[in-house]
Amino acid sequence: MTNRMTLTLSSALGAVALCASAASSALAAPVDTERTIGLVVVSFYTSVYETKYMEECPRGLAIGNDEIWWKSLDPAVRDKLTDGGEIEPVTGVRRALSARRGPNGEDVCAMPTIVEDPPHKIVQGSISYGMNLDGNEDGSATPKTCAHKNFTTPDGQTGVDNQMYRLLGCTYGWRDSGYVETNANGELIDTSQGVTLIEISDVDDRRNDDDVTVRMYRANDVLPKDTQGAVLPYASYRIHDIPGYGKAAKGRIEEGVLRTEPTEVFLPYYGNLAHAEIHLKDMRLELDLEATDTRAKGIIAGYRDLDNFWSYFRKGGYLAVTGQFSCPAIYTAAHELADGYPDPETGECTALSSSYSIEAIPAFIVKPEKDDVKTSEADGGKEFAARSQ
Repeated sequence: MTNRMTLTLSSALGAVALCASAASSALAAPVDTERTIGLVVVSFYTSVYETKYMEECPRGLAIGNDEIWWKSLDPAVRDKLTDGGEIEPVTGVRRALSARRGPNGEDVCAMPTIVEDPPHKIVQGSISYGMNLDGNEDGSATPKTCAHKNFTTPDGQTGVDNQMYRLLGCTYGWRDSGYVETNANGELIDTSQGVTLIEISDVDDRRNDDDVTVRMYRANDVLPKDTQGAVLPYASYRIHDIPGYGKAAKGRIEEGVLRTEPTEVFLPYYGNLAHAEIHLKDMRLELDLEATDTRAKGIIAGYRDLDNFWSYFRKGGYLAVTGQFSCPAIYTAAHELADGYPDPETGECTALSSSYSIEAIPAFIVKPEKDDVKTSEADGGKEFAARSQ
């Protein structure tokens, strides 16, 4: 049975192509609308599996900078520094005090190894969203991975690798309605910064096609919204000319679900007042194109480079109070849990298996007439090769 989203998308693509062809022919390359599906990502969250009574976190949730700082002080000093407790943790003054608790007043998010905090509380459960990235079921080491515990998905798929969830799943800011991710997604919609476009081309059958090409770009236009603030579908977006986006991945569509082969990508990201690309190795996309009439849903999974992860995390040190986390504890735990891409000299892994839950709506992707930017190393793209070192 043909899905309504597919029909609507096909007709809309044709209509817009006819209306816009005369005006845009000099600016944009012609798009084969019958064989291309365009999407814009409007929701992007770290995949976190939660139970009603937090069985996945039997040791409780992670403690934050402020609690660690507060407990380290003599009661008289607490009173003096916080005006008898009247200065709240979220205020700028107290937030700065709790962050600058290194031996000489260093910011512990900027220098996470300067102090040793209590161990970070990680997920102890066995269920998670995500994918089997390394191809084995038992979590044993492979040439590309370090030994780790695997998860099982809620629907019974085994061998799932998702150490990012193990790291952040018991941290308040990343859980349901937690401030860190909720705020980041709000900023995505409000600012139209760091917006990802997904282009699926070479499509012969929108429900079943064993050979399609998938590319991801950074949008260079504002997200149009209705009077309620919801992003409107079927808008047109130019791609950003920053080098490195748009690397091709082969994929297939089975019963309306898109699945790609592994590839290395950089994804645009903006949240919590910080621009921070997401660098994923062995990235796979699984996207249900027929999740609803006008919305695709799925996950992006891969190995998140540790340095790339921390470059964003340290920028959000001011969130340590509202997100309830300790930068030094998470930094230590992240390196202990890393399970991807062992360093050839030390043998220590340099990436975290990760999964991100996304939602996307139909869009039109407008490309330059002449695409001079080579995006992948295979295509001869020096920019991509340099950034992936």
